[in-house]
Amino acid sequence: MNVDDVVAEKIAAARRRAEAAKRRRAALAASRQRGLAFRHAAKLRNQASARATGGTASPANGSANDNTEENS
Repeated sequence: MNVDDVVAEKIAAARRRAEAAKRRRAALAASRQRGLAFRHAAKLRNQASARATGGTASPANGSANDNTEENS
């Protein structure tokens, strides 16, 4: 094995690492977009619900039912 073969292997390995990183970034970006779309849809549903009930809609997580000093 000569120096050119070693260099070619290192270049190929670097390209594989770069491609793997690119695929990871693309997968994370796609997941992020799905999450943002879900969050946006939930926000729009909550706004529509609040308008339909005259602004008295309770939060989906039930925090309006907590009996704390702040809510009393």
